[in-house]
Formats: sequence, C-alpha cells, structure tokens
Amino acid sequence: MAPQSTAVEIGLSVAIVSIQDRTPKVLVIAGGSRLDGSTAPSDGLPIGAFDPLLHGTFETGLRASVREQTALPLGYVEQLYTFGDRGRHKQPGDTGPHVVSVGYLALTRARPDHSGALEKASATWRDWYRYFPWEDWRGGRPALLDSTILPALQQWAREPADRSANKPGRTSRLRLAFGDADFPWDEERVLERYELLYEAGLIEEAVADGRMLETGLDVALGRAMWIDHRRILATAMARLRGKLKYRPVIFELMPPDFTLTALQTTVEAISGRHLHKQNFRRLVEGAELVESAGATSTATGGRPAALYRFRRKIFEERPAPGLKLGGR
Repeated sequence: MAPQSTAVEIGLSVAIVSIQDRTPKVLVIAGGSRLDGSTAPSDGLPIGAFDPLLHGTFETGLRASVREQTALPLGYVEQLYTFGDRGRHKQPGDTGPHVVSVGYLALTRARPDHSGALEKASATWRDWYRYFPWEDWRGGRPALLDSTILPALQQWAREPADRSANKPGRTSRLRLAFGDADFPWDEERVLERYELLYEAGLIEEAVADGRMLETGLDVALGRAMWIDHRRILATAMARLRGKLKYRPVIFELMPPDFTLTALQTTVEAISGRHLHKQNFRRLVEGAELVESAGATSTATGGRPAALYRFRRKIFEERPAPGLKLGGR
C-alpha cells in the first residue's frame, strides 16, 4: 500500500459576483467531475494555485489567476475562510497532496467585451439562486421551503443524534437557521442553512461525499457544485449580505451613475428580499450614501429618472457607512 502524502498545496478559490439584468450572477467554470465517480459535469468556482515565488500575497495570486483566465478586472476582493478539510478533495485510494483552499469573495461589473475570454476559459455567469433557490424571497416565501425542505429537516431533527459533538440540538439549530415564530428568517444565515442540509444528507454533495446513498427527495435542492464549492459560495453570499449593512460594497456592483430604482433592485437581488420603495429611499437619503449626478435617465421608457452617484466623502464622515436594512 502506497504511503499517504504529507504534501500540502495552496489553492485559491473565488466567488466572483456581478449584477446582470437585476440578477446576482456568479462566475462558474464547467467541466469538473463529481466525487461519486460519475462523468456528469458539475459547476465550480474559478480556482488557481498560489506560487510563493511569483506572488507576494494570496490576493496578488488570485487577481493574476483570474486576469489570466478570464481577463476580468476585479474590484472589491475579500478573503473569506480557509477550507482545509481532508474530505473536500477525497478520492478513492487518495494519496495525493492535501489541497488547502483559501476562499475569496470578489465583485466586478461585467462587460460584454469580456465574453470571448470567458468562453475561452469555459466560464459562464450563473444566477446564484440556481444553487440556493430557498434564499430568494423577493417574490415571497419560496414554496420549496414548506413543500420539501422543512418537512425533511423536521423529520431529521426528530431522529436520534450524536450529542458528543458538543453542538446545540438539531431542533434548535433548525429554528435558528430557517426561522419560525420566535426566530425570523435571517438572510445572513446562508451557510448555516446549507450546512444543515448537508448534515441531513438532503443535497447532492452529501451523497457525493459518501454521507448518504441518496438524498431521498423527489426534487433536487438547487444545482450541486464541484467538491465544496457550494459551501464556499454560501460563505460568500452570507458575507456580502452582512457587508451591505455596514460597508458601501453595493456600489462596487453599480455603474458610476445610476437611478435609485436600479440601486434598490441591486440591493434586493443580493439580500434576496423585497424592499418597500419609499422606505428604501428614506434609508438611502438618511445614510447620505449618494449624491445627485446632475442628470436624468430615460432608459426605463417612462418619466425621466434622476441619476445619482456614490458619495465618497462618506468615508471621511462615518466609520461604518452602509444600508441598515431592517428585519423582514
């Protein structure tokens, strides 16, 4: 039997987010094989290797890798977490190097002139709610929650559990993650909800990792991703949703000049919730995040709408400028 390798490789995985047609899109690379040995391709996030001889920092290596593969200029970049579990790259008879992945969130304004480079890299933009359909509340509470997800999780919560892991009870974790009468839905708990579904064996990644023989559900809970990339994307979604409330990162996704309606639909797209128009405008005006651009737009075909731009002077006035979105 071959000895286990003790070598470690550092990979850089990134959830690159953009807003297109009022939809939050994430850049994915197709073609990775699933861990269950099937040949069906699964979507993955862009990845690159960190070379300490070429890259002074992880972020430098990340930006270089994305630029070489896709020609996309990244705006805001933030390190999320280091994903180092051995099981994340587990393969039958695995003796290869252990890959530790440093996950990142990156924001960009997609432009049509990058389509050729994306096609060459076998990359495409996908709606991130394709992977997390239960997270999109813009049109109301998703039917999938009550028809499929909650009944399956409630049954799982009633089953005997190993209490040696020093975790709260399954029922408590379910209430916190998915909400009930006492705990309202919290849009920032994206990762907690995903990890509960994984632990309960209700998503394809749990089957691929050998936790379950099958999910036991009649419908798939979102589109699966390669190895643990859906977990990384969940982490990025949660971070961005939380960041909206205390940093003006939303303007990294906006054009230089925009209408307040366009700003609202972008905030709604990221947070996954519908916002009352007048309340949102009062919130933006009260936060003093925007200023008049001195022009109007007729792009919607109706009455001319005033154009605004991000008021950068806010950084000199306030330590945590953001949109303090209230509860649902």
